Amino acid sequence: DANKVDAVIAGPGMAQNDTCDDIAAALLASNASIALDAALLRALQTTGKASASTPVLLPHAGELASLLDCSEEEIERDPIECGLRAADRFRAIVLVKGVKSHVVTPGGRAWHYEGGAPGLGVSGSGDVLAGIVGGLLARGAEPLNALLWAVWLHGEAGAALAKKVGPIGFLARQISDEIPALLPR
Repeated sequence: DANKVDAVIAGPGMAQNDTCDDIAAALLASNASIALDAALLRALQTTGKASASTPVLLPHAGELASLLDCSEEEIERDPIECGLRAADRFRAIVLVKGVKSHVVTPGGRAWHYEGGAPGLGVSGSGDVLAGIVGGLLARGAEPLNALLWAVWLHGEAGAALAKKVGPIGFLARQISDEIPALLPR
């Protein structure tokens, strides 16, 4: 069914199991723009990468450490280098999440975003980010542009909520409500 749609986000809310490998392989073989998160990221270790397009990977530090067989401390010490290793290994655009987020591409290009708010660490916030990436991919954005815009929109939505609610205490479901007002900017 992935060949019948423009974009697929897969992984959030899924439990890690043997089926994840099959799902990831089928998605990567499809013609859809793909964003992988959570449980499907680990499937990359066994499925490798044979994608018709460049996938977007959205790992947190623990998931990225697992993909690279290194420690989370190594990710925190050198997030760009670790992101570049993952981007090259999986021929994907990779987001290295953190207080400062880094978007890296195969071949060595990297961008960072330092905005946002501490409240973006709330459970489910990464799932909202994945949804923003998927929405932009579905509207025809190239994977790199979709991820760069999604990181900015997500961070700025968190900053807006921090002003309205406080630096922490807002819910992940509130983040998406801020996006429409940010789009004209």
